[in-house]
Amino acid sequence: MRAVVLKASPDHNSEENIPGLEVLKDADLAIFYLRWRRLPPEQLAHIEAYLKSGKPVMGFRTTTHAFNFPKGHVSEKWNAFGEFALNTPPGWGGKAKHTHYGHNSSTDVSIVPKASGNPILTGVAKDFYVRSWLYHVVPDYPLKGSTILLTGKAVNPQRAAVENPVAWTGTNAFGGKIFMTTLGHPEDFRIESFQRLVINAVHDELGLKVPKKWKGKMDIQVPYRVAK
Repeated sequence: MRAVVLKASPDHNSEENIPGLEVLKDADLAIFYLRWRRLPPEQLAHIEAYLKSGKPVMGFRTTTHAFNFPKGHVSEKWNAFGEFALNTPPGWGGKAKHTHYGHNSSTDVSIVPKASGNPILTGVAKDFYVRSWLYHVVPDYPLKGSTILLTGKAVNPQRAAVENPVAWTGTNAFGGKIFMTTLGHPEDFRIESFQRLVINAVHDELGLKVPKKWKGKMDIQVPYRVAK
């Protein structure tokens, strides 16, 4: 596989510029890991064209609230990117009451029993622990028709918590195949089961056979930077 990684410019706190989005024209899979961006129309046009192509889409964690345009802005519709692209709540808060259970909490993750035979869960432990604090998406999300693969229970939540889906598949508003997970704290990528989940999902999204074996846990040490 050939992967092209695009980053905000000039640094990770830059909210209005992700150069190179024109590569989406030739992409077979687009993976989004965004948070509260305000991209110019010409950059959004590349994302919109990709979505309208019906090609597969994959998203991590904060992509539930990928964009944050002010009310009345010409691009305000993009604030609901999570919903129309990945079957998540349409942005943070709002009528869906999309929120989390506190930055000091974490999550115990479990495979949904009836999904245990899904190829994406090959090599994924029945139960595992991640640093991500649990996102609240129920009762209306993921959207009807989605297949929930993993659920999470908050560990040391700051308020009363309920079990929530943390990974699912489905079809988005454009007919594209999706994989979405609300996990994705940098420390999650150190967990072997999460690594397997991501690799399996990429294969599945591309229509490739999910590998039954792999070379083993990768040493991924990515620092956690708090966005300004």
